[in-house]
Amino acid sequence: MTRHWSPLAVIYLGLAVAGLVGTWWFNALAIVQMKDFLTDLVTSGPAVSSITVDLLVVAAAGSVFIIVEARRLGMRFGWLYVVASGLTAFAFTFPLFLAMRQRRLTARAAASAPPGTPPA
Repeated sequence: MTRHWSPLAVIYLGLAVAGLVGTWWFNALAIVQMKDFLTDLVTSGPAVSSITVDLLVVAAAGSVFIIVEARRLGMRFGWLYVVASGLTAFAFTFPLFLAMRQRRLTARAAASAPPGTPPA
């Protein structure tokens, strides 16, 4: 069996490891300190740090995906979604990118469909 580890796959794998280690470090800290995870969310502590690491790693992986996918599909200004996430929120810009990506995929499918084919 051959292994195909592209640079992008290695980046995603590295982010996955960082996400696992980062979140579980703070989860283990919460267990050792005998913290109530839900109360800790409100009063600050390891639970908040765990969620922060979780969200930062997801945003980093999503940002890489946005830039790579926008280039692959020929979407201009893909980097702008990443920049805008710092001004708004990644919870806004990532779904927005996915919506624009879907529009691009639908347009490409329609352009390559034989004439007279109903839209999907």
